[in-house]
Amino acid sequence: MSACFTLETHSGGRSEPLKKERPKWKSEYPMTEGQLRSKRDEFWDTAPAFDGRKEIWDALRAAALAAECNDLELAQAIVDGACITVPHGSLTESYDELGNRYQLPAYTLAPPVNLITETSSPSKTSDSAHKQAQAAPCRQEFQLRVRLSTGNDVRLTASMADSIAELKKQLEEQEEIDVIRQRWFFSGKLLTDKTRLQDTKIQKDFVVQVIVNVNPSVIPN
Repeated sequence: MSACFTLETHSGGRSEPLKKERPKWKSEYPMTEGQLRSKRDEFWDTAPAFDGRKEIWDALRAAALAAECNDLELAQAIVDGACITVPHGSLTESYDELGNRYQLPAYTLAPPVNLITETSSPSKTSDSAHKQAQAAPCRQEFQLRVRLSTGNDVRLTASMADSIAELKKQLEEQEEIDVIRQRWFFSGKLLTDKTRLQDTKIQKDFVVQVIVNVNPSVIPN
C-alpha cells in the first residue's frame, strides 16, 4: 500500500506521468557546458534554503538528471518514490505530499539552444550551437576512487562517459603525475586510453588501481 497521499487539494489536479519533452530555452549569452553545470550547481546548492524540504529537492535533482539522460522510467520512479505530484507532467512545477510547491527553472532540465563547447571556434558557434545542445553529453558525475601505487587514495570527478585518457589528464593536473607515468588497471586488466568507464563495468563505489612509474622516460646507461 502506497504511503503517498493525494494532493488534489494542494496542486489543483492529479499527478500526470512525466513527459519526454524537455523545455527549450536560450541563454542571454552563448553558454559552455561548464558554465551550465556551474549555474545548475548554484541553484541546487541554494534551493533547499527556499520553501520546501531538502529530501524533495534532492529527489527532484536526481529525477532531472535521469530525465536529461533519457531515462524517463528512472525519473518517474524517483518522483513516485518521493510522493511528488507533477500536475502537468513536467518537473518545472511539482508538489510534495504536504502541498509545498517546487519550481525548477528550464536550465536545470535541459541545455540552452545556444550551448557551445570550449573547443568550438567562434565562426562555427552559431551554426552548430543547436546541434551541440541536442547532442550534449549526459554527465552524471560522481567521485571516482583511484588508488595510487604510492599508497595514496585520490578522488576524481568523473562520469561513465569519460575516457581513461581524460581521467589521466585530470589526475596529472590534480596530483602532478605526468600522464606518461600512469598505468590504469581495473580487475587486473590494463585500461587503454580510449577505454571509457562505461565499458569497464566499473561501479561508482569501486576502486581503480594506478601504477605510477618513477621515471619511464629515462633509460639507464
